[in-house]
Amino acid sequence: MSSTLLEVTRSAHEDVERLERLIVRELQREPANNRDRLFQSHRVRHMIDVTTSTTDKLIDIYEDKDNARRDEIAALGGQTASGTTNLFSAFYDRLKEIRDYHRRHPAARVVDATEEYEELLKEEPHIEFSGEEGFGRYLDMHELYNEYINSKFGETMEYTAFLDSFSQTQKLPCNLKLSRQYREYLEHVLEYLTSFVERTQPLQDLDRLFAKVGTEFERLWADGKVLGWENKDLEDGLIQSQEAVIDLDYYSSVEELMEVGPQKLREALAAQGLKTGGTLQQRAERLFLTKYTPLDQLDRKHFTKGSRNTQQNGAAEQMSSKKEIALMEAKLQRICELLKEVIEQTKENVEKKQALTYEEMEAEREEEVIQADTESDDEEQQIYNPLKLPMGWDGKPIPYWLYKLHGLGQEFKCEICGNQSYWGRRAFERHFKEWRHQHGMRCLNIPNTKNFNEITSIQEAKELWEKIQERQGSSKWRPDLEEEYEDREGNIYNKKTFADLQRQGLI
Repeated sequence: MSSTLLEVTRSAHEDVERLERLIVRELQREPANNRDRLFQSHRVRHMIDVTTSTTDKLIDIYEDKDNARRDEIAALGGQTASGTTNLFSAFYDRLKEIRDYHRRHPAARVVDATEEYEELLKEEPHIEFSGEEGFGRYLDMHELYNEYINSKFGETMEYTAFLDSFSQTQKLPCNLKLSRQYREYLEHVLEYLTSFVERTQPLQDLDRLFAKVGTEFERLWADGKVLGWENKDLEDGLIQSQEAVIDLDYYSSVEELMEVGPQKLREALAAQGLKTGGTLQQRAERLFLTKYTPLDQLDRKHFTKGSRNTQQNGAAEQMSSKKEIALMEAKLQRICELLKEVIEQTKENVEKKQALTYEEMEAEREEEVIQADTESDDEEQQIYNPLKLPMGWDGKPIPYWLYKLHGLGQEFKCEICGNQSYWGRRAFERHFKEWRHQHGMRCLNIPNTKNFNEITSIQEAKELWEKIQERQGSSKWRPDLEEEYEDREGNIYNKKTFADLQRQGLI
């Protein structure tokens, strides 16, 4: 009975209202952890998509391009094809149709879709992350890093330096940006970052974000103020690759020009729209003609087919290519601003891993797996923990006597670690060998030895290091004072006294 167009419209409106209530209710719930927050965002995103698709169907119904809705409303009013109105006849016909339907289907009942929509709040979305991404906490740009350092426009650098500089595209010269390799690299970076944002921030409207970037870019491009593309060559569109240009002023004959090589000649001819075929001498002769003869006065036979407007078309295509690359760079910079905190966390994670040993990395990986399993458990197991005791290996609070035995209520702060707090004596003693304390000691240019255990103040660490250096200086071998000499009479002198007496002629 829900096949009528008006019933479909009513049902669609009901679905939209129900979805709106579910979205509000879901957003009012405070997530327990980062994983739950991510799942919540994806559930809300899914409900928004369903609402959008349902609304699009309603718009199509109300536009009524096939007049089906108008005809159905007219039929409800009892209007016939001849234009007469018979309201009671239409009413009883519809009533008979309903009774016949329920007579054929006695088990038919009104289906409440509330339970079906309630399931949307319980489902756990499937989100794919690589191991390096840590369930959306870090970026995994190792493939893009390898692509960058192995390209012509890239340079060799550390991975952490690449994370700092991959968004600073304005530092590259324009002639390197016009290559196909750079364009593909930009596409790959944008594709990955867009995918990462869609997975970690599903409620972010990237289409609207990129639309704003495009509007602002068009204004700056028209004024010639796009960062990294402000030079004069962009206005006339005559930038050419430096490798393809040959300065003919340095060559006085065709024989000298032939020494450039066939590939260079081919590129130079193609840049000017000339034919690139023939022997090496023919290519050199054809290019040498342009030294004294303007291109518009050369014989048409030297040009390729349809090359009369080659320069104009080439300049237009080049300008279009520049504009597309510049727009991709603008989008890249905007999305990097959006992921600024994630990029910083990724750098910290990479530096942390560089300071860890293999055993420490394995132990940390196991802890992350255990933590992920604990977070993925059903939230229905709400444990009563009024004292906020730490959780044990079984996911339950540890006994209070064990909490007191290990002194987990005692807080230790370490200034070298950036005023990081450590709870319990065991965690405090262990942190001196961990990456954060090691990094802080490296920043102070002090070796992290056993002498500095229990030292948490920067001032105390510096003072102790100065004393150690003084002590090491006093225990060094000093030949002037400790090296001994003996004269003919058997008297013993140190080196300095013996040299003084010898210069005075007393020995």
